[in-house]
Amino acid sequence: MNPPTQSVVSRRDVLRLGGCGFGWLGFAGLCADMTQRAAAAQGSSLAPRMPLLPARARRVIFLFMHGGPSQVDTFDYKPRLLRDHGKLMPVRAGDLVAPNSRLLASPFPFAQHGESGLFISSLFPELAKHADHLCLLRGMHTDGQAHGQSVLKLHTGHETQLRPSMGSWIIYGLGTENQNLPGFVTISPSILNGGPQNYGSAFLPAIYQGTPIGNDATPLSQSQIRHISNPNLPPARQREQLDLIQSMNRAHLARAQVDAHLEGVIESYELAFRMQAEGPKLMDLGGESKATRDLYGVDTKPTDNFARQCLLARRLAEKGVRFVQVNHAFKWDQHANLKTDLERNAAEVDRPIAALLSDLHERGLLDDTLVVWGGEFGRTPTAQGRMDGRDHNPHGFTMWLAGGGVRRGFSHGATDEHGYRAVENTVHMHDLHATVLHLLGLDHRRLTYRHAGRDYRLTDVKGSVVTDIIT
Repeated sequence: MNPPTQSVVSRRDVLRLGGCGFGWLGFAGLCADMTQRAAAAQGSSLAPRMPLLPARARRVIFLFMHGGPSQVDTFDYKPRLLRDHGKLMPVRAGDLVAPNSRLLASPFPFAQHGESGLFISSLFPELAKHADHLCLLRGMHTDGQAHGQSVLKLHTGHETQLRPSMGSWIIYGLGTENQNLPGFVTISPSILNGGPQNYGSAFLPAIYQGTPIGNDATPLSQSQIRHISNPNLPPARQREQLDLIQSMNRAHLARAQVDAHLEGVIESYELAFRMQAEGPKLMDLGGESKATRDLYGVDTKPTDNFARQCLLARRLAEKGVRFVQVNHAFKWDQHANLKTDLERNAAEVDRPIAALLSDLHERGLLDDTLVVWGGEFGRTPTAQGRMDGRDHNPHGFTMWLAGGGVRRGFSHGATDEHGYRAVENTVHMHDLHATVLHLLGLDHRRLTYRHAGRDYRLTDVKGSVVTDIIT
């Protein structure tokens, strides 16, 4: 705006110029506030970050079946196994079965379901109704034949070393969408076979570790996020106390200049304080309608506990938690009592999982939520004991995905005619990790962290994206 040419400025000119200035002051203040908010968000290690690749999924719900579900009794139909029941299995070098092992047919009939015609056993009548949402990976294989090795491989990408878990890598790469909740939550985790390592951040900053809710020895109805409330101090006094602690932490950080672990501790304390407002409300399932609770099987045996886990997983995902793991206790290790135990396991999880898929779909969340189901390995097609059990089998097994950009009603890969070894379109655990990251918009080769003089990644130096299953 040009200034007036006359030497004497009128009152009208003063008001006109001043009013314009006040507007600019207000606009400048607004910009400053936006800049401060953006700077604060960028300063948070959990602030949401744009993926480097086109993302098909925004979040993950991992349904972990601890113990190693038998693929030939669930999702890998093998007619030849039925015909050869009781016969000696041909054994090759490297096979993990004894030379005199006899083939054991599945006691559960298979049938085709949905327009896709996917074969699913009678163990999962409710989940079978969602066959056209499932993407079966029937050619999975992994490393290590013991639970401890393979559980760590599934969760961290390595069977022996202390490495960050998959959930930790994901929120390290993407942050989370709700700054008042953790980016990574694991519900009722097991204390066995790695325990906290399965949701730990290892050498990543502590803010990226998973937050456990309860454990597999305690029903979820009796579990809470630990230390989520302080009945002895009101929030204002807690804030004063925390400010004192944080001032000392930041002073130490200033002296150290660089300390990623201390930075993680500082952020974890702040997150814990913020969680007090939102966490307890999220844990309360009483706000859900009776129809929704009935859909999952809450307050009904034998589904109640796992139903609560799946319903809580949906609530967490809906609130912006990036990675949610739901853990079915260490029950899938059927060395004996195969028929009885598998019937029990499936009865506990079938209805809740089907309800989770329905609920996500009806709420418009399934398209950008990647649901992953599976265990650390599979089982042998041969029998153990009195022909009523199966041994561990890392050479061939099935996992499935749903939503989040994967093909629906689709089967990828295959095991041999008896269901022992992956032989077609095989998918190693590193490949699965690479694919999950890719669907989230992350390049597994570029998602690295410098530690002890080298760059680490979830997939180590291996892994390929399974492009055939992506829509």
